[in-house]
Amino acid sequence: MSLPHAILTALLEKPSSGLELTRRFDRSIGYFWSATHQQIYRELGKLEQGGLIRALPSELPARGQKKEFEVLPAGRAELTRWVGESQDPKPIRDPLLLRLRAAAVVGPEGLEAELRRHLALHQRQSATYAAIEERDFPPGRNADEDRLRRLVLHAGIGLEEFWLEWLTEALAELTDMTAGGE
Repeated sequence: MSLPHAILTALLEKPSSGLELTRRFDRSIGYFWSATHQQIYRELGKLEQGGLIRALPSELPARGQKKEFEVLPAGRAELTRWVGESQDPKPIRDPLLLRLRAAAVVGPEGLEAELRRHLALHQRQSATYAAIEERDFPPGRNADEDRLRRLVLHAGIGLEEFWLEWLTEALAELTDMTAGGE
């Protein structure tokens, strides 16, 4: 149910075409709520049919032109309702953790390379988040909406810090195990 709300959020920030939305998802919202281009376009149609968004009028003929969408009052009301709704945290479902559990049964053959690959991926993501923070949140930028956006970014930074620490620990344990240590 969250994809429509992610789209409503993005459109309230800035009316956009489907293509612009997919690009914005790739650059920002997609870091914490991913969606394919097809999913976004499909959801735009549903939101428009549901009376939550509308295509902005265009002076040019519609055929072949990209439609730009804006949120209607009903869409804002739905997003406001959803923001205040209660929802339990989702349980962790990570294939890497399952691989470690399986390695406890069948042995860690090949696991070190995968752990190192994940470590490199998380190092890159951490650097990306640091660059976003430096670019988008210079000192003194403290409008309420910026403070909340920065909190979302800090959640991503914190998760990356967790993974970097945990992967370093996992690699150390694996090295100790393969060296015959206890």
